[in-house]
Amino acid sequence: MLKFAANLTFLFADRPFLDRFAAAAQAGFAGVEYLFPYDVAAEEIRARLTAHDLTQALFNLPAGDWAGGERGLAALPGREADFRAGLDLARRYAAVLGCTRLHAMAGIPPAGADPAAVRATYLANIRHAARVLAADGITLMIEPINSRIDMPGYWLDSPRAAFALLDSIGEANVRVQYDLYHAQIMEGNLARTLEYGLARTLEYGLAGAAPRIGHLQVADNPGRGEPGSGEIAYPFLFATLERLGYDGWIGCEYKPAASTEAGLGWFAPYRRRDRPLPTA
Repeated sequence: MLKFAANLTFLFADRPFLDRFAAAAQAGFAGVEYLFPYDVAAEEIRARLTAHDLTQALFNLPAGDWAGGERGLAALPGREADFRAGLDLARRYAAVLGCTRLHAMAGIPPAGADPAAVRATYLANIRHAARVLAADGITLMIEPINSRIDMPGYWLDSPRAAFALLDSIGEANVRVQYDLYHAQIMEGNLARTLEYGLARTLEYGLAGAAPRIGHLQVADNPGRGEPGSGEIAYPFLFATLERLGYDGWIGCEYKPAASTEAGLGWFAPYRRRDRPLPTA
């Protein structure tokens, strides 16, 4: 049975953040994720997770000045101290929330940055974070985010590049966070890539060892709406994941067309059966 986490940055956004946990539980989600928890005390979030029997599946390390356009620090030369401070903060939250997966956003390097320095900075930061987090039992995620629509200039923008980076990083607790929406925009070939990332095939000509995908996220294309609203064949892909025995989390990071509840028809076969059906 596939398990889904509601992304509370995107879903149930018509209510205050802490009220979204109850809404996710009532809708039948077993877990939650979001971009950042840092505006709320970790203990307050922990209380909501416990009260509603939810698992904290994932969140991001601090990503710099988000309002100012920054989208991560890992690939920004000269920001290593900020990256490490953010790592320390994320660890403290993860310890309270019981979260075993953290995502480090690469970022958008400044115009004119030396490509070799950007790559070296990224590798050094990710290796450092992976080694620190290994002691906590945490897996570090790297996510390719499309640079065509959502984040122009984002340094890590294709699944092919992300899978190749795993070999360069060389740390056992680093995995790819594979968002099917971003991947569809940049490369497509979703089912074959899932087979490569989860079943150790050689789609990219790389030597498969441990599964390379550690977390999945879903949204449809175009528009980043709920599954079933666009061109991606989600019933087929979900069946593929079941066939491959994927037992990790699937984060629902999409923009509902109307209310979140109105767009959950696709989710009916996967919702927790021990939760009452939500009322209109």
